[in-house]
Amino acid sequence: MKSYDARGRDPLFQIVTNGVLLLSLIIVVFPFLYVVMTSFAPREEILTRGFFLIPHHWTINAYGYLMNSDQFVTSFGNAVYITVLGTFVNMVLTSLMAYGLSKTWLNGRRVLSFMVLFTMLFSGGIIPTYLVVKSMHLINSFWALFLTGAIAPFHLIVLRSFFQNIPVELEESSRIDGCGELRLFWQIILPLSLPAIATFTLFYAVQNWNSYFNAVMYLNDATKWPLQVFLRQMMNEANNSLENMTTEFQYSPAVKMAAIVLTALPLLVVYPFLQKYFNKGMLMGSVKG
Repeated sequence: MKSYDARGRDPLFQIVTNGVLLLSLIIVVFPFLYVVMTSFAPREEILTRGFFLIPHHWTINAYGYLMNSDQFVTSFGNAVYITVLGTFVNMVLTSLMAYGLSKTWLNGRRVLSFMVLFTMLFSGGIIPTYLVVKSMHLINSFWALFLTGAIAPFHLIVLRSFFQNIPVELEESSRIDGCGELRLFWQIILPLSLPAIATFTLFYAVQNWNSYFNAVMYLNDATKWPLQVFLRQMMNEANNSLENMTTEFQYSPAVKMAAIVLTALPLLVVYPFLQKYFNKGMLMGSVKG
């Protein structure tokens, strides 16, 4: 017969669960810790010492090299611009379309919802999408990144379900008081939908911050490349020229690790402030279909 604690939990199950979670934590934290520590190590120690977690000598020369690199600073600025403006475009278009599709009285609502769902199953393809972007003269423009991924179907469907959970009586009373649709949406619907808005804002921000494939395909000017494209180029050049380095820090292992840390740092800083909205936003948005 199994024994349970005061809260009715199985001790063996708790031990196994905690062990699995601890192992998962180690698997996630260990590589990140190695990257951070290596970024503060001198180049000579990395090449001679081999694997280590705590460097014998600490230095920030790798970060200083990146901060003085015009290409890195430009790519970082491009990534910030793409993330901020792209996320704004994503949320405006997604929230407006989700709000419209949440109204049962909207003519053609089922057809539009089917068209959104259809894009989740079948995409236009890389070549047709590229031809459309080219015909709109958006090649080498940031708008090619913003518009090709302006609305994510999954985010739209969940956000639509979230709007459907808002009491209809609240909207009707607002309309009786003379509130228009845009004012109703801005002053009443959005504040009540803050958990879902915050959740999908972060989802879109991560998507835009990690933009790589579309940037490579649509941006020909190297001065417009976002950070992920710069990192890929840096890794390739570092692997090809590791034995022929002429300067101490040019694409050295410490510089590569420092670039990874600086790339992940903005999302790591923002995530804890929005984490509390995740469960509430996703669960409330999945109650209705």
